[in-house]
Amino acid sequence: QVQLVESGGGLVQAGGSLRLSCAASGRTFSVYAMGWFRQAPEKEREFVASIIWSSGSTYYADSVKGRFTISRDNAKNTVYLQMNSLKPEDTAVYHCAVQETPWGESTNGRWYDRWGRGTQVTVSS
Repeated sequence: QVQLVESGGGLVQAGGSLRLSCAASGRTFSVYAMGWFRQAPEKEREFVASIIWSSGSTYYADSVKGRFTISRDNAKNTVYLQMNSLKPEDTAVYHCAVQETPWGESTNGRWYDRWGRGTQVTVSS
């Protein structure tokens, strides 16, 4: 069974930084893309960032462009999300996910096959 385990969340003041990690483990599986999504209380889940595993191409939500950076370590099957200049509106549970096939945009959560349980990020004003 594939497992995705996120870490790195926490409480930070506005303007601060956090780095999230997501490690994939378990049986061998294919990875087309990995992504980060977030869900705030009483809000829909939203796309944050994704990375195409083979090419390294990255995609970002407009709300985080210029502040967040997604990266990967192929050898460790790990994806990272560096979050700078955090704002209170970034407060949410952040989930990483794996898209195993290229049948759909990596910016849309419906195409993802595996999900982590999430890590809480809280930004105080």
